[in-house]
Amino acid sequence: MAVLLIAEDDEDIAAVIARVCKRAGLTVLRAPDGQVALEMIIKERPDVLLTDLGMPRMDGWELIRAVRAHDGVRDTPVAILTGQLTPGDPRVAEAHACAILMKPCPNDQLLLMIEKLATVGPHGHSGAESRCPVRNPVTV
Repeated sequence: MAVLLIAEDDEDIAAVIARVCKRAGLTVLRAPDGQVALEMIIKERPDVLLTDLGMPRMDGWELIRAVRAHDGVRDTPVAILTGQLTPGDPRVAEAHACAILMKPCPNDQLLLMIEKLATVGPHGHSGAESRCPVRNPVTV
């Protein structure tokens, strides 16, 4: 059973995502901000990280950079779930995330992406060329 860590500061959104993912058979961990998520990912080593971008203490961009900089977890598959991106945002290319999903995201698309990331497992994201086999450039 795959383990998913959800980094989301909105309790209602986190609860809905967690419920959907648990019903699909995933083990779900939750963090209310990027700092707690970073601590949890290092300790718990989830199969996939799903992060919002707008969070207190450490936002999603900072969280992804911190994960990619940490030797023990840098290859963890990361998906962004957000409603805060605008077309042409330069941070998308720099994120080294495997997938970017826009809120509201249909449950089946969310689960499909998490399943793909869990199946692929840890993979490289260092250097200028990301080796992510699941890459899905966002269309906003």
